[in-house]
Amino acid sequence: MSGLLALLDDVAAIAKLAAAQLDDIGAQAAKAGSKAAGVVIDDAAVTPKYVVGLPAARELPIVYSIGKGSMVNKLVILLPVCLLLNAFAPWLLTPLLMMGGCYLCFEGAEKIVHALSSRDEEEQDTPAKIVDAAHLEKEKVKGAIKTDFILSAEIMAISLAAIETNVWWEEALILAAVGILITIGVYGAVAVIVKADDWGLLMSQKGRLAATRAFGRGMVHVVPYVLYWLTIIGTAAMLWVGGNILVHGVHELGWHMPEEAIKGAAKGAADTVGVATGVLNWVVVAFLDAVVGLAVGLVLVGILSVVGRVRGHQKHA
Repeated sequence: MSGLLALLDDVAAIAKLAAAQLDDIGAQAAKAGSKAAGVVIDDAAVTPKYVVGLPAARELPIVYSIGKGSMVNKLVILLPVCLLLNAFAPWLLTPLLMMGGCYLCFEGAEKIVHALSSRDEEEQDTPAKIVDAAHLEKEKVKGAIKTDFILSAEIMAISLAAIETNVWWEEALILAAVGILITIGVYGAVAVIVKADDWGLLMSQKGRLAATRAFGRGMVHVVPYVLYWLTIIGTAAMLWVGGNILVHGVHELGWHMPEEAIKGAAKGAADTVGVATGVLNWVVVAFLDAVVGLAVGLVLVGILSVVGRVRGHQKHA
């Protein structure tokens, strides 16, 4: 009997240890995911544009296809790559992360340049070779998954950097949890956003109560503004996250001045006001990171524009 009790005690101790490890993994997954919040916001803001111009009945299937592709990006491709790099070439993570940061800065700056441009150009989402809705849908899903790959790489790399364990299987579980939860959260939110106007229209037409019909009409009226502001928030998030990645990256590589200057300016502003210092400190840091991101992005936009013109002249020569 004493042997059985000892065995049960050992099993209970192992169970408690396993539960504690799972709790720690869950807490670290939440912390790691929160570090990538800016990229998550951008991911949610970018995706709705890929269902514009397609039948309402295909919106949810398209979001599902993109979400499935995003899950493959994170769990099948990026998770093992991140673990391998972290194990055998950790010095590569910061440069690769900075390359992704440059891409985000470029994308954000390009959106601003396009919005401020005096030329009234509309992007051609339906190339001449696309002659049917099924082909158009396939092309849009493919483009969305490519964009998601960059954003997912940022999410996984930022999350990996925030993990406080060197045990590979714990890193894998945490990254998998982050990837799954963020993908479900992002594309669940996108599904709600893209269908909100349809639900509002249905409520406005078939609602039994006047208040229900009025609420539906309000949804139909508000959703376009929500999509508009999501675009702005997504652009700001691109610049903020990209700038933050670059500032922190050069700090990791040995150039400490930019990060120290930004933190010093934020602390000075917070101390001067003396109210909600933590919030103000975060706002100032985010704003200055976004300024850095915009500056880098504009330089990249200019360089690529010059390269494009040179190639154009060479073709016509």
